[in-house]
Amino acid sequence: MTGPESDPATVVDTEAADVPETEDVFAQPDSDDTVDAALDEAVSDASGSDRETELIADLQRVHAEYANYRRRAERDKVSAQQYGKGELIRSLLPVLDDLDRARAHGDLEAGPLRAVADKITETLSSAGLAAFGAEGDPFDPALHEAVQNEGSGSHPVIGNVYRQGFRLGDRVLRTAMVVVVDGPEPEAPASQD
Repeated sequence: MTGPESDPATVVDTEAADVPETEDVFAQPDSDDTVDAALDEAVSDASGSDRETELIADLQRVHAEYANYRRRAERDKVSAQQYGKGELIRSLLPVLDDLDRARAHGDLEAGPLRAVADKITETLSSAGLAAFGAEGDPFDPALHEAVQNEGSGSHPVIGNVYRQGFRLGDRVLRTAMVVVVDGPEPEAPASQD
């Protein structure tokens, strides 16, 4: 017995089926795989775009934070300089008090001490130091320390100054020590007929 029927190991398919070879099946792209690949590519492009947008937003935020930091650091630097300048000038206020007492006593009318006193006063004034608390000024409890009150308090003004007050810009370095008296009543506006 020879032939296909006699050989039990050989199987012959009598129907001719168009079945592709195994390599051909894997070589042909499946339509689902193509769609998945295109979808993955689109998602990666979109996430790349989203990632770019996110990175740009982060960069803008960091840039704004840095600009704010620079402004804050500059403001803090100026504030620290003003504070240091104020503390130095505050330590010199007793010297100014002594110079005022010497001037009131007549010791600064002429001579080298007058030149030194004028130079110190001029230098501190050019640094921004301003005196306040003169007789007749309205009493302000934020600027003046009242050690005595001679009056009813209806219109308080400074009567006598025991110690001059000083300010550096808007900052009060020392309040003025004053005696408070009643000032003249403010004039009522004249009525026009």
